[in-house]
Amino acid sequence: MYNELKNVLPEDHARQVNSKDVLQAYVANGLRPKSILDFGCGDGRSFDFFKQVLPDSSWCGVDIEISPEVKSRTRNDATFVTYNGETLPFDEGEFDLVYSNQVLEHVRNPDMAMKQVCKVLTSKGLFIGQTSQFEPYHSFSLWNFTLYGFKTIVESAGMKLLELRPSIDGFTLMERSFKGRPKEYSKYFSEESPLNKEIEESAILQNKSARIINHRKLQYCGQFCFVIQKP
Repeated sequence: MYNELKNVLPEDHARQVNSKDVLQAYVANGLRPKSILDFGCGDGRSFDFFKQVLPDSSWCGVDIEISPEVKSRTRNDATFVTYNGETLPFDEGEFDLVYSNQVLEHVRNPDMAMKQVCKVLTSKGLFIGQTSQFEPYHSFSLWNFTLYGFKTIVESAGMKLLELRPSIDGFTLMERSFKGRPKEYSKYFSEESPLNKEIEESAILQNKSARIINHRKLQYCGQFCFVIQKP
């Protein structure tokens, strides 16, 4: 498995991250998209985040007509588009960046969704987001992705997987669900979760590289972040 993934395992650090962390790192390195699509935007909460980190970019949110997250939407200060869950109603190459946070596990046809994202991205455009590997059922979720399976879907859509990074570990997500989602578990979405911390401490003692630590965390992560590029 390491050999299958080694080209997408980052070497700069092995910290637990979320999709916003990854996006901000790219912005810090010069990413300046003119147009952004939030794929599966839900209530539109990412609009505020992007207005802060990329104030000169245009933002559009797209989602299906009916979902708990869409139903909770109240804002009217952003552009929202409804689609049928299959074909994105945008022109080819319309967006420089597609963002998606914990959405793909809810999509009925992930292969088609990935191909649609590829269609609406500009050449060299990026798809940055986060999805599930070992996460209990939540909000009508349909899938969990293996890392190899996710890479296969990306490549089948004609895109290139640039990197994978670990988020909260799967054991912690399962325990949180089993115990009824107690508030004290929320901190592990923004700091190293217990298994990730154990992996990190053990690997440092063994003098392992960031790439190896990333691989070890990714094997057991409940959620993972991704960066994909359209050739």
